[in-house]
Amino acid sequence: MEGNIAELGQFVGAGLAAIGSGAAAIGVGHVAGNFLAGALRNPSAAASQTATLFIGIAFAEALGIFSFLVALLLMFAV
Repeated sequence: MEGNIAELGQFVGAGLAAIGSGAAAIGVGHVAGNFLAGALRNPSAAASQTATLFIGIAFAEALGIFSFLVALLLMFAV
């Protein structure tokens, strides 16, 4: 009985950690949407802000990858 509860805890923890992947997708959407809104308001400044766009997307995706890694570790390593 206790082994089943421990496995259940692993899967629940992995599921909660996997929520971060969905949150990363929402974050990327916010970064891209805000860039697009700013670029439409001031098209001449959009070219200088493209590097900032890619940095923001990279940070948001990195958080999603880290949460996916935690979910895998909870499922298979613990």
